[in-house]
Amino acid sequence: MKNQRLMSLDTLRGFDMFFIMGLSGLIASLCALWPNAVTTEIAQQMGHVKWNGLQHHDTIFPLFLFLAGVSFPFSLAKQRENGATSKGIYAKIFRRAAMLIFLGMVYNGLLQFDFEKLRVASVLARIGIAWMGAALLYVNFGVKTRAWIAVAILVIYALLSKFVCAPDMPGSDPLSMEGSLVGWVDRLLMPGRLIYDNGRFDPEGLLSAVPAVVTAMLGMFTGELIRSDKFTGERKTVMMVIGGVVLAVVAWAGNFFVPINKMLWSSTFVCAVGAYSLIMMALFYYIVDVKGWQKWTLVFRVVGMNSITIYLAQRIISFSGINKFFFGGLAGLFSEQVGEVILDAGFVFVCWMFLYFLYRQKIFLKI
Repeated sequence: MKNQRLMSLDTLRGFDMFFIMGLSGLIASLCALWPNAVTTEIAQQMGHVKWNGLQHHDTIFPLFLFLAGVSFPFSLAKQRENGATSKGIYAKIFRRAAMLIFLGMVYNGLLQFDFEKLRVASVLARIGIAWMGAALLYVNFGVKTRAWIAVAILVIYALLSKFVCAPDMPGSDPLSMEGSLVGWVDRLLMPGRLIYDNGRFDPEGLLSAVPAVVTAMLGMFTGELIRSDKFTGERKTVMMVIGGVVLAVVAWAGNFFVPINKMLWSSTFVCAVGAYSLIMMALFYYIVDVKGWQKWTLVFRVVGMNSITIYLAQRIISFSGINKFFFGGLAGLFSEQVGEVILDAGFVFVCWMFLYFLYRQKIFLKI
């Protein structure tokens, strides 16, 4: 297990990206066919919460960041086996972070050259910055030191979130969008346009990237565990589940002090999505890599091995137009609700076929 490709990692990443690739919309449209309390709740889980709280859609981004962390111990070991120097390793870390920040700006419209309206912050930039911070800690410190650093980050960030409000909004609630220190730091330092609260707040800003480093660190701890030859696969699975349960309890208890909040990337949010990520990783790792049940994984691996590709491609390629060309006529033969299900399913299918073509041609975007 030390250096072989972790099939469960690609499979889980693909499962995660399926929701970005249109599965969330398909589930919501299917639920609309049979409206009741259960389907309404399921459909609601396919969207983000407005502020405090947690729904399934809020787990997609942090799970992806967590999985980027899981892969790093494997890639670092491979680099070192291939004779990479410390300088080369650092260069690759910084280069990957810079590329993700750049691609995030491209996604946001950099090539339109409308710099006044350009949003510099992005999902990809958050991944790049947080992953880079965790990677630098990984190559410089041992497990125990990094664990204490992670705890310190979460505790300090929780205290700042709870008790320090934005200096330009005196007397406001520090845990509100208007009064948060997160928003103030971005107003002070973040270049480009901020997208919430009339240009005063951004959910992928600078200060909230600090606790996101811990999300990536949790993934690296997990990757380190999986690479270890000290434990059996079953034991590693149990350890991941226990870790997930512990984080879930911490998130539940801490929620009374600092609410679970994705936009602030609150310390309790880190624990809550860390719990989800660990348990999902344990499940996929046990099924795919420990038990060896792998035939079913292709549908997800096709997506997981080109996850950044589909994220960017959906911004560039009109998959909706292609979908309507092939499935619009069929959708028109049915009621509006059924037609929406057909189009949502068609969108997922068109995106998947695009990635399957790349997979068959062995074309993968690696950053």
